[in-house]
Amino acid sequence: MNDPRSNPDSAELKSANLDSAGPGQVSPAADGPFLAMTGINKDFGAVRVLNDVSLNVARGEVHALIGENGAGKSTLMKILAGYHPPTSGHITLNGAPVSFGGIREAEAQGIVLIHQEFNLAEHLSIEENINLGHETGGFILDVAALRGRAAAALALVGVTLDPKMRVRDLIVPQRQMVEIAKALSRQAKLLIMDEPTATLTPTEVDTLFALIGRLKAQGVTIMYISHKLDEVQRITDTVSVLRDGRNVTTQPTSTLSQQQMANLMVGRELEDMYPPKGDSSAAETVLEVRGISVPGWSKDVTFSLRRGEVLGFAGLVGAGRTELFEGLMGLRARSAGAVTVLGQAHPLASPRDATRAGIVYLSEDRKGKGLHTEFGLRQNLTLMALDEFARPLLDVRAEDRAVGDAIREYNIRAPRSDMKASMLSGGNQQKLAMAKIMAVHPEIVILDEPTRGVDVGAKREIYFLIAALAAQGKSVIIISSEMPELLGLSHRVIIMHHGEVTGELTGAEMQESEIIQYATGLKRAGLKGPVNVPA
Repeated sequence: MNDPRSNPDSAELKSANLDSAGPGQVSPAADGPFLAMTGINKDFGAVRVLNDVSLNVARGEVHALIGENGAGKSTLMKILAGYHPPTSGHITLNGAPVSFGGIREAEAQGIVLIHQEFNLAEHLSIEENINLGHETGGFILDVAALRGRAAAALALVGVTLDPKMRVRDLIVPQRQMVEIAKALSRQAKLLIMDEPTATLTPTEVDTLFALIGRLKAQGVTIMYISHKLDEVQRITDTVSVLRDGRNVTTQPTSTLSQQQMANLMVGRELEDMYPPKGDSSAAETVLEVRGISVPGWSKDVTFSLRRGEVLGFAGLVGAGRTELFEGLMGLRARSAGAVTVLGQAHPLASPRDATRAGIVYLSEDRKGKGLHTEFGLRQNLTLMALDEFARPLLDVRAEDRAVGDAIREYNIRAPRSDMKASMLSGGNQQKLAMAKIMAVHPEIVILDEPTRGVDVGAKREIYFLIAALAAQGKSVIIISSEMPELLGLSHRVIIMHHGEVTGELTGAEMQESEIIQYATGLKRAGLKGPVNVPA
C-alpha cells in the first residue's frame, strides 16, 4: 500500500497528464494479467446469476463491463470487492490467488468499489463519511489529519464543498462526487466504478474523466460499468460484455461501434431506438402553468401542455427543473403560480391533490422516492391506488391480477411476482415504478430522469412505453439530462437556466447545440444573439 502509484494524493498522481494515458496505452503486468477472474459462478438460492465468468485485466487498464440490467455486472464486481463470496471459481491479483471475507480484506489489497446507489451516511458530514471506518488517532481522533485527508480527496475530484457539510444537505451530483472522493481516499490499486456519471453534469464528467486518465497513468486499474456507450468508447481500453450471467465477449474498445456493443448486450439487432412521434400540434391544451415560483429554485415559470404531447425539459444540474415540478406537485413549497387542468383551476397543495387532478410524478430517485424497495411488487404497484383494491377490505386476488397485468404490459422481468422490488434490476425497477404511477389512471405523466441507470435495451422499452402513452392521449413531461433522449422523444423542448425558462424549441430548431446555448444562458428567448449573463 506504500506504492505511490496506488496513492491518489501523491504528487506524481496530481501532476499526471490525461493526454499521456489515452485509450489503448495499457501497461501490462510483468507476469500475466494484473487481475484474473476464472470460472466465477454465483448462486442466490436456486437462482444462478453468474455462470462460468472469466475475465483478465491488465495493470493500468480501463476495462469496461457492459450488459443489460440483471446481466450480472454488479454482482461480479461485488464478488471482486469482497461483498459476496463466489459459489465457485477463483481470483488472482498480480499473479497471487486471493479470497476475501469482506470488503475490508478487499480494500487491504487495494480494491475499492464506488457504488451505483449511494453508500453514504446522510446524517454525517462529508469528512466523516470519507474517513468512516478508517479513522486515525486511537482513542482520541486526529481531527486535523482526518480533515486534511478529506480535503485532499475532495480536491482530487475538483469539489469545493465545505467538508463539514452534512451529506443530507447535498444534491445528488454532489453526493456522487463525495462517493468518488471517499473511494480514492482508500488508496485504490483497482478501482471499480459502477455508473459513476449517472448524476453528473458534463463539466463534472470531464473532471472525472481527467481524473481517470491521471489514475491510469499512475498504474491504477479501473473497472468501469456504464450504460452510456459513448463514454465507454471515449475512455476505455477493453470491453467485456455480460449477458444473462455469462461473458459473451472481451474485445478492444477500438474494434466495436456503439451499435455493436448494444447488439451484443441484448443478443439481437437493436434498431429504431426512438419510436415515431405523433402530431399533437392541433390538440387541446390539458395543462397550463402560470408564473410558478419555488423559493431558491425557480422563478415565474410559465408553460402549457397539449393532449398526446411529449414535452421535454432541459437544463444543467441546478437549473431548477426537478424542484419546479416538486413545487407543482405540492412536494415542496411554492411562493406563486397558478395551475389549470382542462380549464379548471387546481391549487395542488399536495401530491394527493395532484393525483385527483389527474397528474402523477415519477421521481428521479426511484429507490429513495419512487419505490419502497423492501416491499413486494404487489404492495408497490397498488400503493397509490388502494382505493380501488380496499373496499374496505384489501382484495389481494385483485392486486395479484393487477401485478400480472403490469408484468405483461410493462415487460417487467421478475422471476416471481411475490419478490421484493429490491431484487429487480434497475431497468425493471423503473418499469415497475412507471406501472405504479399509471395504476391511478392519470392524464398527465411527469417523468424525472426516466432512464437514469438503465441499460440500452430497457431504455428502448421505456421509450416505446412513453410513446404508447402519448398515442393513447396521455400527456407526458420528461425531465432529462440526456440530450438524445429529449430530442428523440419530445415534440417540444423547454430549457431552463438558473431557475428561469430561457428558451423553447420545436421542429428543426431542436438541436443539441441550441439547447446547450439556452441551458448555459448564452441565449434567451426573444433575443437574437448571445447575451451577457452573470455567473
